[in-house]
Amino acid sequence: MGSALAYSPLPEVQGHMTGMILQSAYFNRPTLTVARSLLGKYLVREHGKGTIAGQIIEVEAYVGPRDKACHASKGRTARTDVLFGPAGISYVYLVYGMHHCLNVVTERVEFPAAILIRAVRVDGLLIDGPGRLCRAFGIDRSLNRIDMTRREGLWFEDRGAKIRRGMIGAFPRIGVDYAGEWASKPWRFRLVELSR
Repeated sequence: MGSALAYSPLPEVQGHMTGMILQSAYFNRPTLTVARSLLGKYLVREHGKGTIAGQIIEVEAYVGPRDKACHASKGRTARTDVLFGPAGISYVYLVYGMHHCLNVVTERVEFPAAILIRAVRVDGLLIDGPGRLCRAFGIDRSLNRIDMTRREGLWFEDRGAKIRRGMIGAFPRIGVDYAGEWASKPWRFRLVELSR
């Protein structure tokens, strides 16, 4: 990790953090709506080393039990139980035994849906890929099932970036070929033009 990923204090305005934390009502909406609206928002991680914040550049939506790419499509298990819970809770899992992936649960209780955070920009540096993102932010399974609507360890902020619909591209999801026709759903959203 380069110096751009070093932890540092976030800027403050009159003693308060610059961003407004996204609340549970924000995530308790249709997943595709939340996914698009998360672009331009900030993922913030705080722990003993300090704080790191990155503007969200790419996300991927997983919508309900019929979505064959969603982990909950094969039913409720110990692993997927979190997806059936309240909106705004983290879902962190490990793939290939080595890469952590961060998701936030969306929609109503008992409807399993979530958004995978795929890429962020930190101080002009792009961290592309959910595994790289989790390494840079120090995210692992210990952060599974935390409430991301409070300023405690890991949360989302709105810092006022204006994102127009034309700035967002929609693409097929990645790494879910096993899901058949569901793999081609254009539910991966990416900022194709960055606001300053």
